Amino acid sequence: MIDAQIIREAIRKKKARKEEFLGFEYLRFSDDFHHIVRGTAIFHDCSVPGYPHIGRIFMLEKGIREQFEVPFWVEEKVDGYNVRVFKTGERVIALSRGGYICPFSTDRLQDFLNLSFFDENPDLILCCEVAGPENPYIEESPPYVNSDVRFFVFDIMRKEGGEFLSQEEKLSILSDYALPGVEVFGRLRAQDIQKVREIVMKLDEEGREGIVLKEDRKGGRRAKFITEKANLSDIKITAGNMLQLPAEYYTNRILRIVLFMEEEGIERSRRLYTELGRAFIDGLFEAIEQYKREGKVSRKFTCRFRTREMALAQIELLKRTSKHIQILDESLEKEGDFWVLSFSKVYMNMTGLLGHLLGGGLVFD
Repeated sequence: MIDAQIIREAIRKKKARKEEFLGFEYLRFSDDFHHIVRGTAIFHDCSVPGYPHIGRIFMLEKGIREQFEVPFWVEEKVDGYNVRVFKTGERVIALSRGGYICPFSTDRLQDFLNLSFFDENPDLILCCEVAGPENPYIEESPPYVNSDVRFFVFDIMRKEGGEFLSQEEKLSILSDYALPGVEVFGRLRAQDIQKVREIVMKLDEEGREGIVLKEDRKGGRRAKFITEKANLSDIKITAGNMLQLPAEYYTNRILRIVLFMEEEGIERSRRLYTELGRAFIDGLFEAIEQYKREGKVSRKFTCRFRTREMALAQIELLKRTSKHIQILDESLEKEGDFWVLSFSKVYMNMTGLLGHLLGGGLVFD
């Protein structure tokens, strides 16, 4: 358990705050504090550790040789959002990376996970990626999820101490409980770099996000590597909302692309120049055209809920936690067994700037 003195200090310094949502009262760490990771949550009967930060390598071969001393597992990095699923009291719920109870993920658990797992393993947490086009948070999704969403377990964590189960233990549990997992490409060594390259190139060709490397030992080092197409996709999708993102969001992605090309001996080509330019320019043109039509820059989201109450809770959470984004145009309709929620996220910074510029306003450099 977390030391009471650290908890009091975190609350005093506003690094942790009390939350009340969906009938739960708990403490959420909004920032890293001492050894406690952002997103850690303390409930009346358990603590749920935050998911730790994972470093990123930009140079595949040199990064692997520098970072990994022992064999490592290679898994797909699925393009979605991260939740931790666990049991507290008699309920199973999902927490977002930041430690908020996620109504959408919690509502849909029964559709994708064998919840009897938690009756038999109340001390364990399933770390999942939720991915698909019909989610309330992000616009991107893997090419193999064409509708709704899917859950992918990528780690299993102990509540006490936040220790990860070994890869063998994880895979055994996934098999025993028929739980969906991320694709695992195998256990490799640094000298198997050509095999890792082949995996990355295949994922890039298929439009998938990348890989996560996990050392095969207790407390082992981890790293992630992102494909070229995923970096280009990130730029294009976010260009219309670039004012809300730090400049390094884009410079990091351009640097990843260039370093990957340099390492792999990929020649600079008109195709790459065109694709990178298009990623920025198309996104901005789409934002300008939308502003001219609608007077705002926004994106529409649609997602399916089992219960109406959870759909309303999702809208409440988004409105409470969204910064520089306005939630508008909500509709909630019953379709078969689901309540279908549709809403728009209005990007206020870009909306305001385009309104100013297109109206002839001045900007001082």
